[in-house]
Amino acid sequence: MSTVIYPSPIYGPVHSRRLGLSLGINLMPADGKVCTFDCIYCECGYNKDRRPTQSRPTRAEVAAALEKQLRLMHQQGQHPDVLTFAGNGEPTGHPDFPGIIDDTVRLRDALCPEAKISVLSNSTFIYKEAVRQALLKVDNNILKLDTVDSGYVSRVDRPQQPFYRIADIISQMKLFEGHVIIQTIFMKGFTEGATPQSVDNTGEDFVGPWLEAVKEIAPREVMIYTIDRETPDKNLRKATPAELNAIRDRVIAVGIPCTASY
Repeated sequence: MSTVIYPSPIYGPVHSRRLGLSLGINLMPADGKVCTFDCIYCECGYNKDRRPTQSRPTRAEVAAALEKQLRLMHQQGQHPDVLTFAGNGEPTGHPDFPGIIDDTVRLRDALCPEAKISVLSNSTFIYKEAVRQALLKVDNNILKLDTVDSGYVSRVDRPQQPFYRIADIISQMKLFEGHVIIQTIFMKGFTEGATPQSVDNTGEDFVGPWLEAVKEIAPREVMIYTIDRETPDKNLRKATPAELNAIRDRVIAVGIPCTASY
């Protein structure tokens, strides 16, 4: 069982493969996971194994902790490249997410104006206008789109919202009019259980339709990556650098910047 649970509301700074020196902002409880996905590759483990007993941090608690840490880092001569909303679940699910973004923009501007603000989201709340408007205020609005195949979403991302539809997510991503970075994991292997199913999304049946959706969304950038940490499903395997590079090059060929992390 994967055991990575992050402190809340602030953790790090940590070195991110994609973002640089990142100060993490975790809007979920410090002792568990609250997420609208239950991904079989999540480093925080399965939802059922990480039920929290504590509450989410309040908006005031987040602002106070962030200000304290930024002032401490400044005294130590450390300056974050990015303030990253991530952690033990879906950050946009916090009921005060829009206000927390406003506070973060204010503190960033005052204490570390060179830093970017990033939000790593699974896209499940972008249908809410207040969430969408908040994400328009951040520098890096990083939204997950692992595939356009609904069967794959059901067995790998495992959305917990009964109304989740990948076609709706794509339509909502298009509303950002380019102020969005698409993040996609590519991997191989099989699901655990009595009837294992393939999770390999590196072939043309997955990559081709996914690329068409990316072209429709017209994001500022695409980030593709593969498994890097322990996963709760032990049958998952990394995509190879050659596979990631080939997908990256196809994205670049249609005029969209793309990076691959191995």
